[in-house]
This record gives sequence, structure tokens and C-alpha cells, in this order.
Amino acid sequence: MTRPAMTTLLPLLAFAGLAVALVSGAQRETAMDFPGRLDRPLPEFTLSPMAGTDAGFSSADLNGQVVLVNVFASWCSACRQEHGKLLDLAQTQDVPIYGVNWRDSKGAGKLYLTRSGNPYVATGDDSAGRLGANLNVTGVPETYVVDAKGRIRYRHIGPITDKIWADVLHPLLSELEAES
Repeated sequence: MTRPAMTTLLPLLAFAGLAVALVSGAQRETAMDFPGRLDRPLPEFTLSPMAGTDAGFSSADLNGQVVLVNVFASWCSACRQEHGKLLDLAQTQDVPIYGVNWRDSKGAGKLYLTRSGNPYVATGDDSAGRLGANLNVTGVPETYVVDAKGRIRYRHIGPITDKIWADVLHPLLSELEAES
């Protein structure tokens, strides 16, 4: 191969390799993206209330129960896609769902929940993204399954769908409830 042909071909091969790496990385199993926190205690935190609401919550409020911690934002289209499922779960399931309003503008989270319905037992403000940083949140929505001992047992990135609920979350929650 001539030198000019190699000079042209090498950047194309490098780009193709990078594209393959990015696509395969985006398709990895959710739990594999989060090995540093699985089966470790949920970081200690205290979230203040969202603007216009009465109460936030803290990690201590979750102790002794199996819960879902859902990280959302009013500007997130995937969160809106997931919201109906969360409302359904709040009405039909026994698992408490706690909301973390992540990197949202003041008052936007409350307005979103007022208009769309509130599936959460309590919702805290993480507008600065501190808890999100401790959890390694990469975007919203993200949902964490926390066991009765306060340990993160599963992380789901993306909207909760009927399939994710039936195939992953419900069986895991049932198993964790049986353990506690």
C-alpha cells in the first residue's frame, strides 16, 4: 500500500474502531456499568425539599425497607415516557418509590409533578447534582433498587417499561422482600 493511501486509510480505521467501541459500550448490561456501587451502601445524603414542597428525604428515611430511588428531571423526555409506569407502580405495588429531582431549575420539578401526578413517597432536590455525582448518575432517568439494609442491589439506566418491571425489577424486589 502506498504512503498516501495509508495516510487516508488510518484515520478512517481509527474512526471506525472508535465508533464500534462507543456502540458496544452503550449496549452493555446496566449492572456492569456500575460495579463500584453494587452491593455497597447507598451513600449517606440529605436532600432538601424541591422548591414549593414541604419535605425532602435522607438516606436514613430508607432504612429497613426495600425501595426504588428514581432520579428524574422535568426536562427529560425519557422521564416523561417512564412517568405513567411509575404512577401505575405507586398505585398497584407495595414498593415505596423515592424521587430525586436532578439538575432541574427551581420550581420545575414541582410543576412537572403537579401536572403529571406524583408517584413518589418523598422527593428531594438535587439541583446541584451532588447525590447524582455520588451515585455516578450519567443521565436521567436512572432507578436504583435499595435493599432493607441500605445497599444498592441494582441500577437501571433508562425508562422503566412493562418488560423491565416484569423481567427484572419485580422479581428482584420480591426476592429482596423475602430476604428482609
